[in-house]
Amino acid sequence: MRLQEACERFNELAGIKFGELFSPSDMEMIIINKGKTGQLLELALGMHLSSTNLDFEDGELKTNKCDALGNPRETVFITQISSVIDELINQYPFERTHLYEKISNILYVPVCKDGDPRTWMFLPSINIDLNTDKFSELREIWSDDYYSICRQLKEHIETSKDGYIHTSNGTHIQVRSKDAKDSRDNYHPIYSDTYGRYVSNKNHAFYFQKKFVYDIKRINQS
Repeated sequence: MRLQEACERFNELAGIKFGELFSPSDMEMIIINKGKTGQLLELALGMHLSSTNLDFEDGELKTNKCDALGNPRETVFITQISSVIDELINQYPFERTHLYEKISNILYVPVCKDGDPRTWMFLPSINIDLNTDKFSELREIWSDDYYSICRQLKEHIETSKDGYIHTSNGTHIQVRSKDAKDSRDNYHPIYSDTYGRYVSNKNHAFYFQKKFVYDIKRINQS
């Protein structure tokens, strides 16, 4: 499925309570599984999706738990950095990075999960395409964030007492240790060929901070 088609379908469902949108048997599954986002999207799109192919032919899917007004409850996971640590340390051009591939064309789908699951709902989704004039402001912000984070990570490696990377923040994007339901997943060390040593004792990943949500809503409405 192409991103724009999914965007249109989600927007047709925006504001409809899940109790009205899904069958009683589907709602039972949602309640039992605590409303796992992948299953909600699968049901809403009428598709069978696995955790490995939730993204679209021409872009990436990003979801977020929010309140009824679309205000974010959480940060938004982007991608892990372990396989691209040297790309970051050596400041590859932003447009050639794995990060850019992940964020250059996004379908952002907010899911309101306030109250009883029967009252949950999708809110209007936003297609963020960095190649359009409308989102040129974001392209500049994210490019600046990328280079700033690269510099911060390099400084941490070279000057911190443990020689490891630490949380690094931009305006919208940050790198921090990756939250995982299985704590063992947090302790996969990151090795840098550039430095010839481990530069972290646990997973780290890129995330969008909550400010990202407020700014894309503002830009989308302008």
